[in-house]
Amino acid sequence: MGRQLGLLIDRQGRVEMIIVGDTGAIFIPELPRARSGAGRLRGLRLVHTHLTPELISQEDLMDLLFLRLDGLAVLTVDAHGGPQQLQRAHLLPPNPEKRHYTVHPATPWDRVETDFVAEVEALEEEMTRAMPEVREASDGPAAVLVSVAALPRPVQELNLEELRELARTAGVDVVGTMIQRVPSVNPKFILGKGKLTELEVLALQGNASMIVFDGELSPAQLRNIAEVTERKVLDRTQLILDIFAQHATTRAGKLQVEMAQLKYTQPRLVGKNRAMDRLAGGIGGRGPGETKLETDRRRIRDRITRIKGELDTLRKQRAFARARRAKQRVPLASLVGYTNAGKSTLLNALTNAEVLAENKLFATLDPTTRRLRFPEERELILADTVGFIRNLPKELVEAFRATLEELEAADLLIHVADAGHPELDRQLRAVEDILVEMEMHDIPRLLVLNKWDTVPEELRETLLLAHPEAIPVAALQREGLDALAHGIASRIDWERTMRPADGTDGEWCDEGTDASPSGTVDPDAWGSDTDDGLPYEWPCSCEDPVQ
Repeated sequence: MGRQLGLLIDRQGRVEMIIVGDTGAIFIPELPRARSGAGRLRGLRLVHTHLTPELISQEDLMDLLFLRLDGLAVLTVDAHGGPQQLQRAHLLPPNPEKRHYTVHPATPWDRVETDFVAEVEALEEEMTRAMPEVREASDGPAAVLVSVAALPRPVQELNLEELRELARTAGVDVVGTMIQRVPSVNPKFILGKGKLTELEVLALQGNASMIVFDGELSPAQLRNIAEVTERKVLDRTQLILDIFAQHATTRAGKLQVEMAQLKYTQPRLVGKNRAMDRLAGGIGGRGPGETKLETDRRRIRDRITRIKGELDTLRKQRAFARARRAKQRVPLASLVGYTNAGKSTLLNALTNAEVLAENKLFATLDPTTRRLRFPEERELILADTVGFIRNLPKELVEAFRATLEELEAADLLIHVADAGHPELDRQLRAVEDILVEMEMHDIPRLLVLNKWDTVPEELRETLLLAHPEAIPVAALQREGLDALAHGIASRIDWERTMRPADGTDGEWCDEGTDASPSGTVDPDAWGSDTDDGLPYEWPCSCEDPVQ
């Protein structure tokens, strides 16, 4: 026939598929997916002919890798089609030499005595033993993290560490990482062919079902990489959106997350073929009609419009609550900062609240407000808001505008930073950049270096010299709260916030107050749990708090 022939054979020796190619190659059709369970490899081995003396080629090895075949064998034939030499190859478990596969020497076709089934079972057993122990006890999906950028390698490593924390928060186990520094990103696959092969080996050795890229991928890039690797492919934005979806508890939070997801998904809807067309029918509606893709896009647009309307209603309710608060002349201080800097822990320490505080990114999504009392019969409202992160997805900024409006009404922004984080300065700049982007950089700010107990003694003086205005605290250990309370009080314009709406000079009523003596702060008297959006009452029994 002058054509190459191929057989796909299962572990029972049955021929699953016969492939007829051309003179130079065979073309393997799409195979059924087989990724989970004990059959870590596909459960099929490929044997195909070469019409020339050439043995296993690089293309053959790529098929072995990307199809996760049990094994591969090439059989050369003579001019009359008679069998001659057979050469075989199979994948390798993780090894110090970082070899991805082994190619055995060619042997005469009638002297092959390999037990292929025993060989592949031994290979899978070694792969299982080489996997990290944490995977054995984990129910979460496994993923390989990838960074491809023109940034220096140390910066990419730090970015991957943050991506690792995002993955941990989302319930994903990281089984491998890959970094490639390139002058320009491959527009089709992000990675070059060699690195794409290395990525497949990493995913295979770690039994990863997911690949997560640090950065935002185009719809075509997501689709291309998913087709080549046969794995779920996510970018950083999708991972953050998934975390927000897990942590959203209130109606507002869920609506905001849904709108962000829809806005991210809308430009990434891709039609498959004309078989997805829908017949509209009727006069003027004959022909292919509205495609399934167009229908999906229209439904997303309609849903976004409805969500915007509901969020506008919630925004008006929050504006009304802020107006009530302003009428009572209660100053508002908002906690801002990088995600996982300890804002919720600090709120709990200052007000004796019990707000959820976890060592995870974006544990807080919905704004939480509590009352904080000071000596001299003063108090303010302390608000905890969603944390920031570098390159915050634009879909999230727009969707959470209703939440972030709490910051716009603040008299003081308390910038909470993780003092012990190796990327402290970078996180500080990221928060400042977001505040500038949101036009909130003119609001007075107070820098708080939280987690001070994690900073080595020899570095503390250097940090304070670099940030002389900062107040060091350890919220979890309740250290430094006195200094922070005085710092907050000193930066609030009490005369302006306490002035009655009619412009007259008012003074505080001292009946029924339980504030601490002047000059001292008693954390136990600092606040009470107050649900967000409700009116705030002064701690006195007068009919009108301001006399």
